[in-house]
Amino acid sequence: MTTKTPPSAMNDPSENMPFYRLRLFVAGDEPNSLKAQAVLARLCNERLKERCEIRIVNVFEDYQAAIDYGISVVPALIVESPLPKRTIVGSLSDTDKVLAALGLVEKESGYE
Repeated sequence: MTTKTPPSAMNDPSENMPFYRLRLFVAGDEPNSLKAQAVLARLCNERLKERCEIRIVNVFEDYQAAIDYGISVVPALIVESPLPKRTIVGSLSDTDKVLAALGLVEKESGYE
């Protein structure tokens, strides 16, 4: 399953922000997999808007993809871009850590 929204219009201030390509490996409708999908969808809708593409890979249907990507634990989120490529394992329930891994933590005022 792929969810993709085209890049934003020229006048949009987010046009200079990176485009995220995310690949989420899940195990069917297992609770942690469903939670990871819901959390990722919410974070993308709230923070990335149209600047992301999410590919959901169900390892029950495409185990070869899990092997190809070196995934042995699910759910697992691979951030393919922007670089560096990184993997986040788990239900993504700790949104602060997920946002930090995605580089989406807002800087506090008064700090550089």
